[in-house]
Amino acid sequence: MIENKLKKNAKNIDRFLLGFLKKQKNSLLIKPMKYGVISGGKKIRSTIIFDTGKIFKINKKKLINICAAVECIHSYSLIHDDLPCMDNDSTRRGKPSTHKKYGEATAVLAGNSLLTLAFEIISDDKNTLSLKQKNEIISLLSNFSGHTGIAGGQELDLKFEKKKKSLNQIIDMQKKKTGKLFNFCLQTTAIVANKKKNIKKEFGRLGEDIGLLFQLADDFLDIHGSKKIVGKPIKKDGKKGKSTLINLMGYEKAVKYANILKKKILLKLKKHGKNANDLSDTIKFILERNF
Repeated sequence: MIENKLKKNAKNIDRFLLGFLKKQKNSLLIKPMKYGVISGGKKIRSTIIFDTGKIFKINKKKLINICAAVECIHSYSLIHDDLPCMDNDSTRRGKPSTHKKYGEATAVLAGNSLLTLAFEIISDDKNTLSLKQKNEIISLLSNFSGHTGIAGGQELDLKFEKKKKSLNQIIDMQKKKTGKLFNFCLQTTAIVANKKKNIKKEFGRLGEDIGLLFQLADDFLDIHGSKKIVGKPIKKDGKKGKSTLINLMGYEKAVKYANILKKKILLKLKKHGKNANDLSDTIKFILERNF
């Protein structure tokens, strides 16, 4: 059931992105941009946005632009992460990485173009959100995409390789690299629902916990998953000396930590009643695909 929901949501986002790009002037970068963002990955961040939207009873049409923007940001970060100067991964989503398919220079430019496309999608005139909402969302996305978010997290990830780091240092790195975009997914839905500042922040913090859980799940897959399922090389974190919670506390303790984190998230969602059922199911799926 959850797999079908993910596939349906991914198709809707792909359709929106293809339509948005089709209306733009063609360029040599359109193909590598599509290659990096279309028809790949579960687009789980979009599903989390839709699921959170159900808590606030928001129509999916009001969230589609946000979903598309998130997938552009996520895909831009993956294209750049895979580059030889960073994680040097040759496979992504079950196919050659963008730089392997189109070359390093084109991959950098395609990633940059997806980054800027995200803001264009949010600010688009056909996006029915108010100007105030758009400005708040763009400000949040800018903050979480740059040096205080994804980019800063990736820099820490690279600098932490083959070094012993504390629990708080690793969590801070992973919350920036992965958690901030999940923070955006949940906090933005609260913005669309016109909730008060404390509610927005509360959902943002919940998003960071979900992002940390997702990162743990990804790390578990790196150890026990298969390349076919994961869609990228496995067992690479250990070879590169990545600072992960698994490497710090050991596999069994990391599993316990992840399960406690999952219970904490589900407990917070419980107060929202049946409206949170879909998001709760997605949270369970994030971790249970590993065990």
